[in-house]
Amino acid sequence: MYIQHSPALWADHPELVAGVVHAAGIEPGVSVAARAEPFYATARGRLSAGPESEFPEIQAWRRTFARMGLKPTQYRCASESLLRRFRKEGALPRIHPLIDLCNAVSLAFAIPVAALDLTRVAGGLEVRPATGEEEYETFGGDTEHPAPGEVTFVDEAGRAHARRWTNRQSGLSAVRDATTSVLIIAEATHETASADVPRLIDALAAELRALWPVSPATAVLSRHSPRFTMPAPEQALRR
Repeated sequence: MYIQHSPALWADHPELVAGVVHAAGIEPGVSVAARAEPFYATARGRLSAGPESEFPEIQAWRRTFARMGLKPTQYRCASESLLRRFRKEGALPRIHPLIDLCNAVSLAFAIPVAALDLTRVAGGLEVRPATGEEEYETFGGDTEHPAPGEVTFVDEAGRAHARRWTNRQSGLSAVRDATTSVLIIAEATHETASADVPRLIDALAAELRALWPVSPATAVLSRHSPRFTMPAPEQALRR
């Protein structure tokens, strides 16, 4: 199993920096509240100085969306949506310990973080422009087809696991209580992304090791090293 970004995507978005984490051994009976709080505190501090729309990480994704023909204030990257909700409500709803942790890290870094249940992914994943034939399952169970050219995550069965790149994940591969093996992806396009994405990935991997019996595998992808192959299950579990 692998994840890669297509050559066409790297050509269109050479500023992209992508980080990935794979972990096997996740389970839902974990409390992440104490370890998530420092990330929330970082987000609060940043938001106290100005709204998320002024963050360079968010401005860069808005420019990326605009280049793709998407109205940035209609379709927002996931981290912007989280920050808006956090600013307005002061908290985020609890979903699953892993998702709660990923959301907290995403808030602190203002970078979109996606987590996929790998048992719901057929073979490898490629982040690429859609052909229009891929099938995307909403969280409500409906089926949609990403528009031709829309960036999405496509598996070997032709199933799309995202809409509009970092805007929305799929209900099909959403993390749930039965999830044990996950792929986490963080993507950024801002000026300091080459430093920030590795820091995010390292922080997230450290939290995973502290909270679950896992040995995360990590990588930072580039157009010269665009593919990450996930370890076999026995390699990913902590002995």
